[in-house]
Amino acid sequence: MDHEITIRVSFFFGIFLLLSLGELGKPRRALVTAKKGRWFNNLIIMLMNTLLVRLLFPLVPVTMALLARERGWGLLNQVELPYLLHVAGAVLVLDFVVYLQHVLFHAVPTLWRFHIMHHVDLDLDVTSGMRFHPVEIALSMGIKLVAIGLLGPPGLAVLIFEIVLNGTSMFNHSNIFIPLSLDRFLRLFIVTPDMHRVHHSVILKETDSNYGFALPWWDWLLGTYRAQPAKGHEGMTIGSSRFLDEKRQKLWWLLLLLPLSKKAQK
Repeated sequence: MDHEITIRVSFFFGIFLLLSLGELGKPRRALVTAKKGRWFNNLIIMLMNTLLVRLLFPLVPVTMALLARERGWGLLNQVELPYLLHVAGAVLVLDFVVYLQHVLFHAVPTLWRFHIMHHVDLDLDVTSGMRFHPVEIALSMGIKLVAIGLLGPPGLAVLIFEIVLNGTSMFNHSNIFIPLSLDRFLRLFIVTPDMHRVHHSVILKETDSNYGFALPWWDWLLGTYRAQPAKGHEGMTIGSSRFLDEKRQKLWWLLLLLPLSKKAQK
């Protein structure tokens, strides 16, 4: 755990680079907006969120897991299981928590006002997986720390979960082309770009589906899975039907005015 930041940053930049090159080599969809402005917005938002988390939270998830282990907090610290089962079980539970949190941010009107910033992106690519309002990031970190404290997972499990969560968020928002036969196989085990793209449709019943980030199983089990968009991946419109004006993509407006807008509701 001494090299947690180095490990996470290395995975982040490695995955980001591979997906960025994949999008350039063979994109899934033609973009409708200029990439330069979108990348500037999304990367600045990511940097702001990284600084916010460091300033607001004295504990990061891995540190919280180590503290919980040391003090015997959480369910897994009360159960005798092989170490690898502790790790695997904790990763599964934490992924389910993220699924439930995602559903919550869609279902609660006040939370949706912040989450909608993620949905008003007019295109999807690798940077879309980093575009979350700072208020949502702060709330998400709080939920994550509470979940870790209650679960008591090994530090390794949390490190793996954090790497997987960041990596799959970039992957399933990416604009890379994956052959349909390979996509059908991959989505048995991981949320693919085609599966998650449905979630970014302007059609509300499609927006309220496919909430998973890493594992597709929660959507199957809880009835929120939708295989394909009604208009197909090339014909679907990405974004929110109330905010399709490209002029409403200014960084200051997204951060300050969008959550207060009367239209920022379902």
